[in-house]
Amino acid sequence: MAPAETFQDLVVWQKAHQFVLAVYNLSGKFPKSETYGLVSQMRRAGVSIAANIAEGFKKQGDADKLRFFNIAQGSTEESRYYLILAEDLKYGDVGQMMTLLEEVSKLLQAYCHSIKIRRSSVS
Repeated sequence: MAPAETFQDLVVWQKAHQFVLAVYNLSGKFPKSETYGLVSQMRRAGVSIAANIAEGFKKQGDADKLRFFNIAQGSTEESRYYLILAEDLKYGDVGQMMTLLEEVSKLLQAYCHSIKIRRSSVS
């Protein structure tokens, strides 16, 4: 497999982008009273995952890459909580989104692990 030329070539970014689209779709159905609360927070956290993967992709040093991917990992966990909250508030079924988010989490973890291995083999 050829190396990724753009962040859009990364499977982890593609899955993260799918998650963002799902967040926008679900949160668009929330009560209007949540517009500046949960809707805003969920969208911000979801976008942060994909945006930090994109930004980290272009960073030259592995340490910089890992920093942005770690921020994406934090936003993934934040998003996980918002999905739990949305489900508990009965704002919608989040089962498929939780599965997709778990996939993003595992791919991010694997991507970070491969960078760490590459770093240690160069040292």
